[in-house]
Amino acid sequence: MDDTRVRFLKAIAAQLDVERIAEVHLFPAIRQGGMESGVAVLALDLLQASEPIEVADIPSVEPTADAPSDAPRDEGDDAGPYAESDILHDTMALDDIEDDAPRPRPRRFTVYTARYRHTLKGPDRGKWEVSVTEEADAPLLTVDAVVRGVQRRSGDLDEIVRMTGSEVESATAAP
Repeated sequence: MDDTRVRFLKAIAAQLDVERIAEVHLFPAIRQGGMESGVAVLALDLLQASEPIEVADIPSVEPTADAPSDAPRDEGDDAGPYAESDILHDTMALDDIEDDAPRPRPRRFTVYTARYRHTLKGPDRGKWEVSVTEEADAPLLTVDAVVRGVQRRSGDLDEIVRMTGSEVESATAAP
């Protein structure tokens, strides 16, 4: 790992609790016009343990008359455009949920974006700016999907570096 990334991680660690970091996705740096900039997406622990969710807490979804349905229907089916088994909640069909059984809620994380800007040339040479912004809370699968989507849309061939919290701790602890 290069010195700039270590410096970036140390600047992030100065603003966030490193022990809560679940994972960090470091995008490749961009150099343009005497400036270098970089972005990272971080997921920090939001909840310490998963909490069960009651089936009664799941909002019901009422179909509308103009809602299209891609699901095949029987000729005599008058359940409307959406049958109860077609409505999904957190990737589980409602038919699969027992009425009195609590389900675990997906573990959620607070998602942050961190950005740095390093001036390499010109009168402000050496200037270093870092910002860390809380964006949302989401499961890790969602964070991974967003990171892959950004990489795909940007057309960037460089690999995004994924680090665990312990890897960040060891990288920032080194002198």
